[in-house]
Amino acid sequence: MPQWTIYGRAECSLCDALLDDLMQLLAPEDAGRVEVIDISGDSQLESKYGSRIPVLMADGEFVCAYHLDLQRVRALLS
Repeated sequence: MPQWTIYGRAECSLCDALLDDLMQLLAPEDAGRVEVIDISGDSQLESKYGSRIPVLMADGEFVCAYHLDLQRVRALLS
């Protein structure tokens, strides 16, 4: 099971939606493997992700941005 990381901002509706969609696919015991990182105030993360948020990573590898890529996530889960 990969370690999931979501880069986003507080009060970002797309970020909330991506997190909600991901959590629906994960088993309850895997929910703890999701880390949400707020890029606000971090100049390196702001320059890297900027307005491209949310960005989902699995074990440090890019999975998708903006909306959850169901096929890609399901492939990583199988």
